[in-house]
Amino acid sequence: MSTPGRYTITAALPYTNGPIHIGHLAGVYVPADIYSRYLRMIGKDVAFICGSDEHGAAIPMRARKEGVSPQVIIDKYHAIIKKSFADFGILFDNYSRTSAPVHHETASEFFRKLYDDGKFIEETSEQLYDAEADQFLADRFVVGTCPKCGHEEAYGDQCEKCGSSLNATELINPTSTISGAKPTLKQTKHWYLPLDQYEDFLREWVLKGHKKDWKTNVYGQIKSWVDDGLRPRAVTRDLDWGIPVPVEGAEGKVLYVWFDAPIGYISSTKEWATREGKDWEPYWKDKNTKLIHFIGKDNIVFHCIIFPSMLKAEGSYILPENVPANEFLNLEGNKLSTSKNWAVWLHEYLEEFPDKQDVLRYVLTANAPETKDNDFTWKDFQDRNNSELVGNFGNFVNRVVVLTNKYYDGIVPTPNAFSELDLQTLAELKAYPAVISSSIERYRFREAGQELMNISRLGNKYLQDEEPWKLVKTNEERVKTIMYVALQITAALAIVSEPFLPFTSEKLKNMLGTNGKELKIDWNEISTKEVLLPAGHQVKKSQLLFSKIEDADVQKQLDKLEATKKANEAENKIVEPQKETATFDDFTKLDMRIGTIVSAEKMTKTKKLLILKVDTGINTRTIVSGIAEHFTPEEVIGKKVTVLVNLAPRALRGVESEGMILMTETPDGKLVFLNPDTDGVNPGAVIS
Repeated sequence: MSTPGRYTITAALPYTNGPIHIGHLAGVYVPADIYSRYLRMIGKDVAFICGSDEHGAAIPMRARKEGVSPQVIIDKYHAIIKKSFADFGILFDNYSRTSAPVHHETASEFFRKLYDDGKFIEETSEQLYDAEADQFLADRFVVGTCPKCGHEEAYGDQCEKCGSSLNATELINPTSTISGAKPTLKQTKHWYLPLDQYEDFLREWVLKGHKKDWKTNVYGQIKSWVDDGLRPRAVTRDLDWGIPVPVEGAEGKVLYVWFDAPIGYISSTKEWATREGKDWEPYWKDKNTKLIHFIGKDNIVFHCIIFPSMLKAEGSYILPENVPANEFLNLEGNKLSTSKNWAVWLHEYLEEFPDKQDVLRYVLTANAPETKDNDFTWKDFQDRNNSELVGNFGNFVNRVVVLTNKYYDGIVPTPNAFSELDLQTLAELKAYPAVISSSIERYRFREAGQELMNISRLGNKYLQDEEPWKLVKTNEERVKTIMYVALQITAALAIVSEPFLPFTSEKLKNMLGTNGKELKIDWNEISTKEVLLPAGHQVKKSQLLFSKIEDADVQKQLDKLEATKKANEAENKIVEPQKETATFDDFTKLDMRIGTIVSAEKMTKTKKLLILKVDTGINTRTIVSGIAEHFTPEEVIGKKVTVLVNLAPRALRGVESEGMILMTETPDGKLVFLNPDTDGVNPGAVIS
């Protein structure tokens, strides 16, 4: 598949209101990194651009919650995110931040150019206003019911359940996230990009153009939006955090984050070009440059409608060649959530699995949500590592390098005549780079990753069929050829694995001695070169590329998630409201006594009910209690409990229950007996 010479590749700017988690990695950063690394390997001119998005409304929201300034928040999370990416091997050409002076200048110039060219419309309209906080409510400062799907926790800019982009005034029953008050409408002036004026352009560019090779979810969402009719979109906000609107009469207003943020790709490119002594403009203004945006599906509208309309309005920029947006990744069956801490955080993963960057890269690629939402489970993580990376890839490489050192002191043997199987295996090997290239260039990274694993499967099958460890006893000359072929496969793996498993690739290249000037193999040479590792070349001792993940490692992660789940349940537990007022006379009617459970058995054909015999001091009576899911009959015998003894008898499943045992519930939903310190208290003692 032919490719142009220059690429500008952008990865969605992460919000600096929290760290990076596996959903971000699977949806955006791992596929973007695979693609960029691959293009560099085949000789393309690549600018892989990203940076921290530091002006969203989520930033001051987080700052308010933590009682610090927004600057403290962005500095903290920018540092965490940037280091996490570097430690994980995401090889950006530049990672910037939207608080940088170059970005403020670039975004302001972009706005001013459109303003001077008359591309905006100025309108005074009614916006939601929090009188208690004395401020307008932009975007994430307001929540309410989504008018499109009915989700009750939609934000003022987007519903995270159905993915719809919204205006705050469209929300049903809006509430201020600042004070909890119901907002009112108040007039304010803003500048709007009239998206309706770009409908024909978008239809021509995407719907009638050559964009049907775009992912179905991307093409479908654009078509739906355009078919529904576009409306002007505000590009300014009433906030005190962000880039000030650079025109007169805009005091107290900042650029809307979704106008500001994508311009961050341009300013980050400028920063990179200045550092590297390059000209930034060809990467954004040369029609022969291919611009690719890697994003999650929740950003499709912004990258495929709003940003292209901004670029078209400005007039000198190229438009995206493709926007390969992924779906969402869930965690153990539940949606990833920053606010609920339901995530695998990258910086924590790197601390707990310091030598397993490539394992996570591989699992997220193998389970990538390319066409539908997928689920990450720790069990699958363990299985893929142990069976595919350790048992397949690592096992093949280890056998080849160990046997080469054992038989030939690490020197690649000179082959003899090739058998039909040898020639067939080498021919299959040469075909793989083109197959993998095709998958990568069609943004099918999961497919590409499995084709990579097929190379090691090819090698394992070849060794298993030939069994050199047996044959060496009877035909040493034949074994030289077998090991020579196996070493060619190993060398190809070292090269082709680099976009997917960069740390493993580097380790394997060092092991094989193919990372120096004396012997360096390019991606394209695998298909054209007759020899990758020549006879006489020295390889080093074997190192294990991967290690097994034990059950205890997985259980530790599951326990951590379970603790998070319980903490969330406790936090969200609704406290029962106070019942209507009771009089003293009402209370005195209740006869509560200490009782002792003398026998217990499960009621047949039920899950919840135990039949208890309780010594109340007055008599021994039957009480049916719904505690069987929390206690076994053996656990409760002999327990002292508080019993309401003058409750009217009631038949439950044919058994008459003559009282009620008082209980309460812990935050994690466990029932506990409600009884005071009863040392020395006999059954029948009255509670008063």
